[in-house]
Amino acid sequence: MVARTSFETRPCPIARSLDEVGEWWSILLLRDAFQGLTRFDQFQKSLEIAPNILTRRLNSLVERGLFEKRAYCERPLRYEYVLTAKARDFRPVLLTLLAWGNRHLAPEGPSLVVVDTADGRWADPVLVDRETGRELDGGGFTMATGPKASDRMRQRYRFSSEGSGLPLVENAAGGEEEARSR
Repeated sequence: MVARTSFETRPCPIARSLDEVGEWWSILLLRDAFQGLTRFDQFQKSLEIAPNILTRRLNSLVERGLFEKRAYCERPLRYEYVLTAKARDFRPVLLTLLAWGNRHLAPEGPSLVVVDTADGRWADPVLVDRETGRELDGGGFTMATGPKASDRMRQRYRFSSEGSGLPLVENAAGGEEEARSR
């Protein structure tokens, strides 16, 4: 088996996030936990996953602070896995992934949708800026390196931002990725 590369020490928050939850079983376990599943046998039945793999994934999610492991039965000792605040912060990412999958990978139509429980309308998740309410995938937004970015990271991006509300600074060698995508 090929050893998996870890991104946990990389300065990029996208790489670190993938290291934290990027393994597909982890994301599916989080999906099921958001639907109320908490117990080993529930996850195993839902995902049809081998017990040894499920054990490793659950332990990893506990170690990473996404699940809290709580005993619910003393004899025999059994545990449930409860979402933490860190995991609940992942919910919008999961809903956005669901919408992206429906848009680009479901030519037969959606098999899972986000629904408004008050009126039954289907919701179309979008990311918006909390302060202005503007959609982030529209024009006017870009990724910029922050104050703690390494020189190597600054070379990949056209702009730097040293603080919220401050003007963007153009990086000397930055924008290689942006220039290639044009």
